[in-house]
Amino acid sequence: MSAPEESLVPAAGFHWLTPLYDPLVAFTCRDKAVKKRLVDSAGVQPGQRVLDLGCGTGNLTLGLKKAYPSADVVGFDADPRVIGRAAAKARRVGLSLRFEQGFAQSLPYPDGSFERVVSSLFFHHLSPAAKAAALGEAFRVLAPGGELHIADWGRPGGPIMRALFLGIRLLDGFANTAPHAAGRLPVLVQAAGFGGVRVVHRFGTAFGTLELISGDKPVEASA
Repeated sequence: MSAPEESLVPAAGFHWLTPLYDPLVAFTCRDKAVKKRLVDSAGVQPGQRVLDLGCGTGNLTLGLKKAYPSADVVGFDADPRVIGRAAAKARRVGLSLRFEQGFAQSLPYPDGSFERVVSSLFFHHLSPAAKAAALGEAFRVLAPGGELHIADWGRPGGPIMRALFLGIRLLDGFANTAPHAAGRLPVLVQAAGFGGVRVVHRFGTAFGTLELISGDKPVEASA
């Protein structure tokens, strides 16, 4: 589970921007609407186990627990600073949640530990190799029949969205965001073994086009 310190990417790209992350995302990325659609798409059943991969400051984790109170929801992130913020939010609203630290490329969970893996605005931070490793780990920790639901940047919907997306590409790196700009994140999800991969919805935002992507781990699949 160990990884070099430089592989930790703060939620807003720089640690000094972490306190501004929530208002920035809310203002520029239609955060409330995107996360509501993502939570609804997950369709969590009573008692199921849910992993919020790259949970950041915990807004999606809290939204999942509020929508599905009987689910066992775990927030997972590499950055202890944002985990601290997420845990404080949960305490303030009286939600019982687990937040755990580690790297998505090496998840500390047994095979088949979760029925849902969800993620919001996380994968574009990763290098292409790390994306593939993290998706492979998401596949491994899902139970057969489990589902993956991702909200992240996709192919810009036209020249204006392409221009807006340059800000994200400059912040997170052209190599890291190249698969997103090319609309290849669903292809990477499928390459990790997921079936039924599809783009559920697209949102135009101040920084480009966000896509909601879903897929499932086939029942006959093994990790």
